[in-house]
Amino acid sequence: MLRPAHIGHLAMLRSLIRDGARDGSFQPELAWDSAASDRFFGELRQALKTGYFVVEDRESGTMQTVAVPGYVYWADETAGSEPPVGFGLFRASPGGGYELWLAGLEDAVRGRGHGRAMLNALFATPIGQQTKFMRVRRSGQYAAAVAKLLADHGFTATRETKNETWFVRALTVTPRWSSGTPHLTS
Repeated sequence: MLRPAHIGHLAMLRSLIRDGARDGSFQPELAWDSAASDRFFGELRQALKTGYFVVEDRESGTMQTVAVPGYVYWADETAGSEPPVGFGLFRASPGGGYELWLAGLEDAVRGRGHGRAMLNALFATPIGQQTKFMRVRRSGQYAAAVAKLLADHGFTATRETKNETWFVRALTVTPRWSSGTPHLTS
């Protein structure tokens, strides 16, 4: 079960992100207190509080507001009476659509189908249906499992960097016709 993420979930997200950073799934500097983690968690706090954060465009130097909607996940119907066990945060992409920016799941529920269930629920949301990108840290303990789950949702590995594999949702041709030309949608 999913519910919208909010500022009250910050402690849980911080804990899961720090655990994930220790196992290689997130940037290593997020595992402990540092200037980088203080900045990151400050931006995350802002995103959970307002639904947005402000970033500087690398090319133009201008400041831009970026939508950051997200959800928290419960492994069963205990939503409200028990704390959530996972989360997924999306980030609006400059060219349209979204990136599944951050996602995490408690270790205690891993290996029982909850990663698949959480991704299914996230990608079933209106924002999830518009998601075109995802990056996965290659050093993460669950990188191979996540790659398989993303393939189930039409994502293909398209680029490797030193630390990450970039996934893009494959384009499909829909049967909508206009002016005799097909429309590509993702």
